[in-house]
Amino acid sequence: MKEIYLAGGCFWGVEEYMSRIDGIVETRVGYANGIKENPTYKEVCTGTTGHAETTYVKYDESIISLEELLNRFWQIIDPTILNRQGPDIGNQYRTGIYYVDSQDINVINKTLEEQKS
Repeated sequence: MKEIYLAGGCFWGVEEYMSRIDGIVETRVGYANGIKENPTYKEVCTGTTGHAETTYVKYDESIISLEELLNRFWQIIDPTILNRQGPDIGNQYRTGIYYVDSQDINVINKTLEEQKS
């Protein structure tokens, strides 16, 4: 099983979408990339903790590749908008991909570049 963390607006929406994809084994929501351990939603909303709303995704790469998973992620968000997705506005709603396996960076960058063109 492989793991990755995806941030793209409200984590509930990203989690729900990801949980319906064949090959996704587990999803959870939380906060990532901030300075405080275990922040509350209220603290994150102040913008002072630096966290992004994030969805943890565990997937079976024999069923879905990271490239396919990320291409689906790009379908539901716009990575070019700063600190916003749809009606969700604020630093905690920024786009981010937080990888566990450093070998994933090449696939992440490839799919991101494809979004720009």
